[in-house]
Amino acid sequence: MTVKKTTKAAPEKLTLTSEERALKCAELAYDKKAYDIRALDISRVSSIADFLVIISGSSDRQNQAIADNIRTGLKKYGKVNDIEGVTEGKWIVMDYGDVLVHIFQNDLRRHYDLDGLWGMAPLLELPQAIREARKESDF
Repeated sequence: MTVKKTTKAAPEKLTLTSEERALKCAELAYDKKAYDIRALDISRVSSIADFLVIISGSSDRQNQAIADNIRTGLKKYGKVNDIEGVTEGKWIVMDYGDVLVHIFQNDLRRHYDLDGLWGMAPLLELPQAIREARKESDF
């Protein structure tokens, strides 16, 4: 009697390009009612990452929910390298290596002005609804 050995193929790992990951971060943030979402292509002006996604939320709890939605939504594409600031929820930084996500409460976003600091970087084209989300009342 011959026993046939069966091997299971390893599940295929889903991958995203840096641009796709940045877009997915913006979409997942928008799903949690984030607003003033910007994705900047910093690949030509910095070596720290390819894209910087800057997001506003209204409260620490909303920012925590935004970060959690991004983390769980991208889990199938790979694990986040590091997350800082989740406990306080005022400024959360998520590091995906090729994409850095900053989730701010408005006062801190205005104070640190990453939008202005990285103003030389071109904007990544986001879907119209995401581009136009400026305030919570827009939803």
